[in-house]
Amino acid sequence: MTRQVLLVDDDASVREALAQTLELAAYKVISAGSFVAAKDHIVAGFPGVIVSDIRMPGRDGFHLLSYARETDPELPVILLTGEGDIPMAVQAMGQGAFDFLEKPCAAADLLLVLEKAYAARDRVMDQREIKRELERGDPAARLLFGQSVQAETLRERVRSVAPTGAEVLVTGPPGSGISKVAEVVHLMSPVGQGPFVKRPSSGLTASDLTEMCEVASGGSLFLDEVSAMPEATQYAALEMIEQGVGVRILAGTTADLAALSEQGRFHADLFYRLDVMRVRIPSLAERPEDIPVLFRHYVAQAAEQSGIEPPEVSSEHLASLMASDWPGNARSLMSAAMRFVLGMPEEVAQAADLGLSEQMARVERSLLIAALGRHNGKASAAAEALKLPRKTFYDKLARYKIRPEDYRR
Repeated sequence: MTRQVLLVDDDASVREALAQTLELAAYKVISAGSFVAAKDHIVAGFPGVIVSDIRMPGRDGFHLLSYARETDPELPVILLTGEGDIPMAVQAMGQGAFDFLEKPCAAADLLLVLEKAYAARDRVMDQREIKRELERGDPAARLLFGQSVQAETLRERVRSVAPTGAEVLVTGPPGSGISKVAEVVHLMSPVGQGPFVKRPSSGLTASDLTEMCEVASGGSLFLDEVSAMPEATQYAALEMIEQGVGVRILAGTTADLAALSEQGRFHADLFYRLDVMRVRIPSLAERPEDIPVLFRHYVAQAAEQSGIEPPEVSSEHLASLMASDWPGNARSLMSAAMRFVLGMPEEVAQAADLGLSEQMARVERSLLIAALGRHNGKASAAAEALKLPRKTFYDKLARYKIRPEDYRR
């Protein structure tokens, strides 16, 4: 997660010293010696924070603040003041500056204020993304969160299969929200106004299936973890689908049904009928950049359920979450958000106990998996995207025991 700072100061030596401080703190610094040089970077979509000197030749810090406020009222501007300029800085605060610091300022003080400003900006950008998705006016945008390429691919896939009326097989790792995706398919389908009935497949009898189809008449029947359906019921399900029962059949599984059917452990004909349209949900490990958006959403949700104000989520907190594998995917992230709201964020404490090298290794592994996911498990394309020599890329895959074929769709 790259954090950007637009640093504006006409004194080259001060500008260089501040830039070094910020770069050591993992910020990406865009340096400018004047308002004119900085102007093109001050846009409503700028994802970072502005740090600017007040006293500069020509257009000073007040002009920059005014321009930034007109461009984006929620873009944080931190002003640096010289000795004796405190009244001027207080005036700037009244005009919308996020904060001010007196030069020369201690690195710790600058980083502390910058951290607060960046957290505020991060929240604003996340909220805008959610609003954009909501304004698109479709269930996929409203209910399937994420900013990554994989998240948008998932939404587009749901939009494309939903109107067909055909059977749909939703696959994904444990905890990825298979039933939620199935419900979005239902809502966007021609029978979206009808009932959405979901039932675990384990222990389901043929008579149960008949009853469920009657309840779901005019809507959709979702069979959760269809791999666990008893053999006799599989035959009944196949017959009902072939005859047509006035219900759209949606099925979900975390298992490899193709492999199970090849092994004779799942009815092959039923698999092929269910697999008319497939929707695959990517794991969080494939799209770590979605973790901050999802976590903040779950925190807001958990806080509302608990009747308390949502606590602030720091960048360090998010970084530690992104460094985790999350084998339980969205479900475990949701549980972590609830514990965070209730003051029990053990994942952060655990991550804090790790050494820097181990934390970096976790992040590196997540990036490798994300690249493979984006490129459909094609190692050469993933290596090129990460700008890594092929041998280096394969060495890293071997070190982390990552198999490209696991990320092919």
